[in-house]
Amino acid sequence: MKLDRLTRIDSPDEVQNKIISSIRDLINYKNLEPGDKLPSERVLSEKFSVSRRSVREAIEKLEYYELVKSIPQSGTFIANIGQIALNGIINDILRLKKHDFKSVVETRILLELKAVELAAERRTKEDLELIEATLNNYKEKILNREDALQEDMLFHLAIARASGNSTMNALMLQITPKIISVFEHNRVCNEDEFLLELQRHIDIYEAIKSKDVEKAIEGMEIHFEMLIEFCNNFKENEKG
Repeated sequence: MKLDRLTRIDSPDEVQNKIISSIRDLINYKNLEPGDKLPSERVLSEKFSVSRRSVREAIEKLEYYELVKSIPQSGTFIANIGQIALNGIINDILRLKKHDFKSVVETRILLELKAVELAAERRTKEDLELIEATLNNYKEKILNREDALQEDMLFHLAIARASGNSTMNALMLQITPKIISVFEHNRVCNEDEFLLELQRHIDIYEAIKSKDVEKAIEGMEIHFEMLIEFCNNFKENEKG
């Protein structure tokens, strides 16, 4: 079951997807069931005529989606979800496109509106102290007319942490590097806009501090108006 014509023009993602597709076919062909062990990386590498590193990366992707579980010194085992579900999820994974910036922004907005709601309800004294500390760092940079993008993102991550939802927090951690990367190369704001953004951060903090859920959500929605505008402009520039 060698992979069909892997060539130099295949991107790492394409190679990875072909290996995942072949692993799915192998599971079906051998009628492997939940809990069964997959062949070793070396065996799969030889069977598919690809590098062991490529096989390892494909398995790591399957493990990320909890379709397999790797146990040190023991091997990789199929998750207990059933073959029909496993096939369906793998097919969806193979159809996924690389995350574009607009999708990342839309996901961030959905996550943060819920995160700020939960933070206003659940925040602890320690959570509030962390949010305040990140706000003060952001404020210092803005008032000194320095770039505060990283401090801005840490402020938002502190809010996600205060939500008390570990999955939401993990998703925010996952998409934050992509947002920072795009903003660092494309963001242009004047001083008045930065000062306005600072005030919006302060408003969000004060709402969380007072546990005013409605104002916290409203503050985040207002804050995201600039992000949505940037995203739309970024998309137009990409087309151009």
